[in-house]
Amino acid sequence: MISAFSAIILGFVEGFTEFLPISSTAHLIIASYVLGLGQTGFVKTFEIAIQSGAILAVIVFFWKKFWDIEMLKRLLVAFIPTAVIGLLAYKVLKDYLLGNMVIVLVSLALGGLILIFFEGFVKKENLITNVRQLSYKKSALIGFAQAIAIIPGVSRSAATIVGGMFLGLSKEAIVEFSFLLAVPTILAATALDLVKNLNAFSLNEMGTLSIGFTVSFLAAIVSIKFLLSYLKNHSFAAFGIYRIILVLVFIPLLFI
Repeated sequence: MISAFSAIILGFVEGFTEFLPISSTAHLIIASYVLGLGQTGFVKTFEIAIQSGAILAVIVFFWKKFWDIEMLKRLLVAFIPTAVIGLLAYKVLKDYLLGNMVIVLVSLALGGLILIFFEGFVKKENLITNVRQLSYKKSALIGFAQAIAIIPGVSRSAATIVGGMFLGLSKEAIVEFSFLLAVPTILAATALDLVKNLNAFSLNEMGTLSIGFTVSFLAAIVSIKFLLSYLKNHSFAAFGIYRIILVLVFIPLLFI
């Protein structure tokens, strides 16, 4: 059972880290470990479901973008690869990947190294600055990049950002596209999990989900504003360094 206090902590962790390239899933798993929560079926579903709070923040923040038909078509094309791969891999994800600390820490470290070094290898000229200019082929490729984040610790936002920048999008354009692409992706993942598990939850557990959802929404608003401001004058390297430091700090805790 997750207490109200734990729900608040997990909701904040999810909301603030969801759109940063540091893996919200990894942070939730680590936070659950520190809080002494076992990776039960409800805890795993809770960690998935409260992501929808962060998604509501995107809808509120970028609601005008969802009236842009050209944008919606590109989001749909990018979403399809993720949806297909996620549906096929759902059972593996839920039974074997979520909660596996070795996979989480290795993914965090490798992703951190990529973030530190990848900006030196990406295109710097003639960048796509408007997502409406994005081809459908590149939209699909970004969707495949996002699908890699089914591995806990990779980070959905990191995968889409790295993929998008290699395909010639500016930082600002791919971050915006990553925000928007999170909406169908996470709503679909949450809906799938709730449909499969909703009948197993008590009223108290539904109340706990509500707390986590609300805190996640509020924290995500802060996180979105922070990232948009941060990117004006900074690279993604700091996020990579943070990921590696987190791994180095957490590894010893596994043996305590």
